[in-house]
Amino acid sequence: MSGFPTLVVTALAVAMDAVAVSISSGMTRGAKASWRDAFAMAGVFGAFQALMPALGYVGGAYFKESIEAWDHWIAFGLLALVGGHMVYEALWGQAEEEAVAKANPFAWRRLLVLGVATSLDAAAVGLTLALIDLPMVASVLVIGAVTFVLCVPAVRLGGRLGEKFAHRAELLGGVVLILIGVKILAEHLAA
Repeated sequence: MSGFPTLVVTALAVAMDAVAVSISSGMTRGAKASWRDAFAMAGVFGAFQALMPALGYVGGAYFKESIEAWDHWIAFGLLALVGGHMVYEALWGQAEEEAVAKANPFAWRRLLVLGVATSLDAAAVGLTLALIDLPMVASVLVIGAVTFVLCVPAVRLGGRLGEKFAHRAELLGGVVLILIGVKILAEHLAA
């Protein structure tokens, strides 16, 4: 597989962590997960998923060594912190409505942290795209667009699931974030 099909498959694979976080974030908000939330999360995730491969693409061998050595630990740490806070709030925090409002995954600061955490691996992908001679601008645009297009419905799906499981949604969302971090860490340590 080469060219555009390789790029689309790569974009789908790169977007999966962002999609999983979008679903779990939608679940934590339940019916409160609005279209605005969905577009904000998808926009931030799409932007970071495009930015990181661009950085990886131009970073060269030096940047590759730096990001490969630490990306999985950074992603794991960020996701574990955000997810751990959500689990803590669900189990020992204030009243449920206050905890959900405080742990809002759609708050801009949290969105930025999640955007970075879900996109660190994409820098290494950018290096790979450079090695197989795919054009950088097309690559980052496709990766960002695919992530955006997948994350909007993922947030809404999570919101619908959250309505049914609202009393456990924040706990589940936090656990999912931690598990995504563990998955990223395990994949890199096993490689």
